[in-house]
Amino acid sequence: MDISSTPIPAKLGRYEIVEPIGSGAMGRVFLARDPKINRTVAIKAVDLASECETHELDGARSRFLREAEAAGRLSHPDIVTIYDVGENGGIVYIAMEYVHGRRLSDFAAPDALLPPASALELLARAADALHYAHRHNVVHRDIKPANIMYDSPSNTLKLTDFGMARLTDAARTRAGIVLGTPSFMSPEQLEGKNVNGHTDLFALGVTLFQLLTGQLPFRGTSMTKLMFVIANEPHPAIASLRADLPAWIGSILDKALAKDPSDRYRDGAEMAHALRAAAARLA
Repeated sequence: MDISSTPIPAKLGRYEIVEPIGSGAMGRVFLARDPKINRTVAIKAVDLASECETHELDGARSRFLREAEAAGRLSHPDIVTIYDVGENGGIVYIAMEYVHGRRLSDFAAPDALLPPASALELLARAADALHYAHRHNVVHRDIKPANIMYDSPSNTLKLTDFGMARLTDAARTRAGIVLGTPSFMSPEQLEGKNVNGHTDLFALGVTLFQLLTGQLPFRGTSMTKLMFVIANEPHPAIASLRADLPAWIGSILDKALAKDPSDRYRDGAEMAHALRAAAARLA
C-alpha cells in the first residue's frame, strides 16, 4: 500500500489535521491542532487494516495501545512527550509533542556527516534517554537516525517513535514479509528472542557507526544474507573507513556492536559515559 497517496483525514479523534509532514514504512505523520487547548501537535497514524492480517488486528490494536500508553508515562527532556493515544475508524494514532529540527538521518550520508565530537555527544544524550526509558521498563526496539530529532539553534534532541516498534514487529504485508528496520536490529532481535535495553544499545551503536562513516556496519544483498552478517560477521574497522579518526573509537563500536548482549555496555548510562569521554578527547 502506498501510504503517501491515501486521503488526508480532516480529523483524528478531536485533533484537527493541518497537513502531512512525513511518512514511512508504517503510517503517516501529520501536523495537527488540539482544539481543546489550541496546541500544535504531531500525529503518528497507522491504518491497521492495511498493515495487518485480519486475524492479527485485535492483538495488534491492544499491543499498540498498551505500548503507547507505557511510553506516554515517560517524562525526559530528550524523549518526545506523548499526549494521547487513540483509535478513529480503524486508524490508531499517537498525539505527541511537535518537534522542530532535522532527523539525524540527514547527517548519515558521507557528504553530510557531523563533526565526530558532535555525533558522539548527541548519541551520549540519546543513551542517557534510553537509560531512563529502560529503568521504566520501556524498550524502544527501533532506534535509528531517523528516530532521533535534533534542532541545532536550540540544541534540542528528542528520541521519537516510542510505542510504535511493537506494532511494527507484529505487522505483515499481504505477502507476509516482516516490516521494520533490519539493518539496525541486533542478532537476538532478528532471531525473535525477547529483547531488552541491550537491543536498543546495539541499534545506537549502528547509528553511531553510520553517523561517523556514512555507511551501515552490516549489509547484505538480501534479508537472509543481512541476517547472517549481523549474527556472524564483524563490522568493518572504523580506521579502514576514516583514517582521520583515532583507532580507540573502534573500541566503543566493538563493545556496542558485540554479538552477545552480555558483552555490550551494561546500560545506557555506561554507554553515555564512554561516548562523552570520547567526545571530550576529540574536542
